[in-house]
Amino acid sequence: MKTFELKGEVRDDFGKKAARAYRSEGLIPCVVYGGHGKDNINFVVKAGDVRNLIYTPEVYLVNLDLGENKLQAVLQEAQYHPVKDTILHIDFLHVFPEVPVVIEIPVRLEGLAAGVRAGGKLSLDIRKLKVKALANNLPEELVINVEKLELGKSIQVGSLNFEGLEILNAKNSVVCRVQLTRAARGSAAKGE
Repeated sequence: MKTFELKGEVRDDFGKKAARAYRSEGLIPCVVYGGHGKDNINFVVKAGDVRNLIYTPEVYLVNLDLGENKLQAVLQEAQYHPVKDTILHIDFLHVFPEVPVVIEIPVRLEGLAAGVRAGGKLSLDIRKLKVKALANNLPEELVINVEKLELGKSIQVGSLNFEGLEILNAKNSVVCRVQLTRAARGSAAKGE
């Protein structure tokens, strides 16, 4: 899994007034949850520093440098302003080598489906799958081979198996499918 270096400063001020003051300085309030027996760590980062972490489909293991605290975390959630779409707050989850983490990993389809060769259209219904695994076993993406996928067929979560991780989505959720196109339906009805 790719790593992302992020530097921040531990903050002492809390509440709406303090958060507004940080945002006016171009800083984003953040928190790291999940320390073993430790309190959560509240800190701020520069808005420009997290742009490549937030606005990407990729998932990163974040190396946080908070002065005397250096730790690994994953991005759990980002909250946005409803109108301006600026980042208001970011939640991180502290990652430990021996504790499994739950995270969404992007899905990538590989190969040319047999149903597409027959005139169908391949659609990806779930772009990210929620998985549970140790940080060392987390892949950058989940690659699914669709070469044997026939026309009108689909791949469900229950049929997927990846080593070292557990998929938490519903077993009957459709990840991808090959649908019959209108053009293919029309030529099939004419008997061509």
